[in-house]
Amino acid sequence: MQPFHPIPVSVLTGFLGSGKTTLLNRILKDPELRDTAVIINEFGDVGIDHLLVEQSSDGVIELSDGCLCCTVRGELVDTLADLIDRLQTGRIKSLSRVVIETTGLADPAPVLHAIMAHPVLMQNFRLDGVITAVDAVNGESTLDHHEEAVKQVAVADRIVLTKTDLVDPASREFALFTARLMQLNPGAPQISSHDEDAIAAKLFDCGLYDPSTKTADVARWLRDEAYHHRHDHVHDVNRHDARIQAFTLTHDAPIDPQALEMFIDLLRSSQGEQLLRMKGIVAVADRPEQPLVIHGVQSVFHPQVRLPAWPDDDRRTRLVLITRDLDESYVSRLFHAFTGVPQVDTPDRQALEGNPLAIPGYKS
Repeated sequence: MQPFHPIPVSVLTGFLGSGKTTLLNRILKDPELRDTAVIINEFGDVGIDHLLVEQSSDGVIELSDGCLCCTVRGELVDTLADLIDRLQTGRIKSLSRVVIETTGLADPAPVLHAIMAHPVLMQNFRLDGVITAVDAVNGESTLDHHEEAVKQVAVADRIVLTKTDLVDPASREFALFTARLMQLNPGAPQISSHDEDAIAAKLFDCGLYDPSTKTADVARWLRDEAYHHRHDHVHDVNRHDARIQAFTLTHDAPIDPQALEMFIDLLRSSQGEQLLRMKGIVAVADRPEQPLVIHGVQSVFHPQVRLPAWPDDDRRTRLVLITRDLDESYVSRLFHAFTGVPQVDTPDRQALEGNPLAIPGYKS
């Protein structure tokens, strides 16, 4: 049997009516997505009748292009484990990628948790990224009225603007809408679903560490320059957007690995619900020439992976966070408390060094 490398998993999400079905149809036709398994909730939700060949077994349908399509039977974990069993027993010849389509009302976090936290799945799968479809016609109203839609945008690695052929791209309304998306998630590229170029190449391989190649496109994955240079836009305070923000923590010197662990443990245990997403690359003191890749969703963090070398000349620690109802200054103070650079006034320094929970803004 040939060497097995973790299979990349992409999560396709987006609110009701955002165009996930049309987008899924289009990417399934791309030759780059051969040997892909698509996991959906109900076959009836996805218009792929023209691609169906036969139902090879309970819950699994083979498509004419060689891909597979299966429903979530019980738990997502069971469905993914069944795919691995089929691959290992030869019932599936090859499997190069998995795409999971969530329901329109779904919070994508539980899906990410399943991939990142289950001990068996972690051995066989790696999270490639979150793709969020956003309706260019009704997206503004959807964001105003549905917090789930806001979270779907906030955690995305790629934002796909659908129905752009029905709007005026030069209009002020569209400019404000795309600016709002950028404010919610400055690091995610906004891609039109009507781009003539092969769209699959823009949606997948988001840059996270790939064990099969031992490389990581950190610049593309973190896009920390977008977080540093984002433009602040004033929005209605009654909108959900006001509760979500994105920011970057940086540190020049290598960090003690125990201090890093304590910082992450305290942040996820005390603020897990507010920590929508966190990803980064960290220089650690024990082996500063081999940085760690950090990736978390709420209180669940993927096991840290050590790169064989820095992928570029920037050797700073860079942590990108997307949070909800969590003060950036609190996170920054906590981080610098553990890394030895407290960012507080002198009267608070002694209390901070003795008890990081004394940081102003801490919520138990």
